[in-house]
Amino acid sequence: MVTEGVPVWLRGVVEREPADPTGTNPVLNRTAMKQVVSAAMRPRQASVLVLFGGAPEADPAAPGGLPADADVLLTQRAATLRQHRGQVAFPGGGVEPGDHGPIDTALREAWEETGLDPAGVDPLAVLPKIFVPPSRFDVTPVLAYWRTPGEVRVVSETEAARVARVRIADLIDPANRFVVRHPLGYMSPAFEADGMLVWGFTAGVLAGLLAVSGWEREWDPHDVRDLQAALAAVGMTL
Repeated sequence: MVTEGVPVWLRGVVEREPADPTGTNPVLNRTAMKQVVSAAMRPRQASVLVLFGGAPEADPAAPGGLPADADVLLTQRAATLRQHRGQVAFPGGGVEPGDHGPIDTALREAWEETGLDPAGVDPLAVLPKIFVPPSRFDVTPVLAYWRTPGEVRVVSETEAARVARVRIADLIDPANRFVVRHPLGYMSPAFEADGMLVWGFTAGVLAGLLAVSGWEREWDPHDVRDLQAALAAVGMTL
């Protein structure tokens, strides 16, 4: 874990736990839900890498010092996967026997999925576990800074359809933020960016981090849209 030399513009998300000031982010509530679930079953363990890139120097003219080139690494899962197919996600996956903690798992999975060189990544914080009901995973988000960015790509088309560095400026644009309602009634923060719809677990983590980042712009949490219609608008399906 890196504790020195953290970019000033990242300190808000490193030093504070994700928050839900608008009351529209049920994903964060699952840090407590997992305690109830654990009494009935043992969730499987997983980690994801929440990797921010961008200039180390803060932009004094931007809210929270966010540099213009700041981004986050996301993947779009392959449509052939059994769980969460086609969804936008952080690189990550289940813990394997040789892993030495959640950081190791997140970096290994990111390398396997995107070709990311772990040597250029500074892990900054390990966030509280979040339970994901469909897959019964306890997922640990690992927050990191991409100190030395390198090439990333789709390594295996059976796992990922796309790898993208999504601009933070696009995620915080109020025109790209709303809430989606799943046909089963589930609601989630959502982002439309880079031709993709980010929703569910990934959007919940991002929304929680943006709320404490100092970068966030005011958006309309009362803008609730049908999930299937929002996906169709960007050429995706449920």
